[in-house]
Amino acid sequence: MPEREAQLDTTTSVPALDARADAGWNSGATAAQELAQARIEIERLNARVRELAMELVATREAERARLARELHDGLGAQLTASRYALARIETWLPMNAAEACHEALATANTALDNLCETSHRLVEEGHAPALEGGLVNALTRWIDDFSAATRLQTSFETIADAPSMRARIAQIQNDGANTVFRIVQESLNNTAKHAAAQSVEVTIAAERRFLTLTIKDDGRGLARGARAKANRFGLSGMRARCEALGGSLKISSQAGQGMQVRARLPWDVLCTSR
Repeated sequence: MPEREAQLDTTTSVPALDARADAGWNSGATAAQELAQARIEIERLNARVRELAMELVATREAERARLARELHDGLGAQLTASRYALARIETWLPMNAAEACHEALATANTALDNLCETSHRLVEEGHAPALEGGLVNALTRWIDDFSAATRLQTSFETIADAPSMRARIAQIQNDGANTVFRIVQESLNNTAKHAAAQSVEVTIAAERRFLTLTIKDDGRGLARGARAKANRFGLSGMRARCEALGGSLKISSQAGQGMQVRARLPWDVLCTSR
């Protein structure tokens, strides 16, 4: 009798096959649901990050416009008044005045001219770019003016093999076009100020999923230990602009071998941004 009871206990302790299958299915279904929910939450957080990045970009654009207005209305008026004052001094200065007086006046005029030019450039950069004629036309005009002003040899190329890709570039407007324009503008200004370069190449390549923007110069580059200072050159702002559109920014540089800025922006956001 004891042996029979033990045998019965053994058989009744083993779950039925269907029960084990149901438990496994329920476990798998729960894992799949949790994975789906995790993906939804990740996408929600990514969307929120892009939203915050776009707000940051909008704030910076508004601040640039405000500073441009102040420069134009405040500093511009003061510079004009200074120019007239120097002109009057030059008129009143007797011909037999000491040579040092004429030299000092010439130095003041030269400094004022340089300051006026810098102020004018900052005002132009602060205002939103004129993109009514399309992104490529706006970039072409600005790069030509930049090259003439800085004497930096600059080339601009658009790579779009298929007509549909060229049409996509033409469709870029609003925030998308402003982002591409500002990245080019910031990169070229950095090159002129810091790189000691002779030439710089700007390329827009229309790929299947992304627009790839590349700015490459032949300047001094950045040593590995100096890359931490790169954010001083406005690279954090360019990165924020890319992230606001779901894109990415990569900086490549070595001492003595120039610098390359590469931005990748997805078409689905680039062409639909407000």
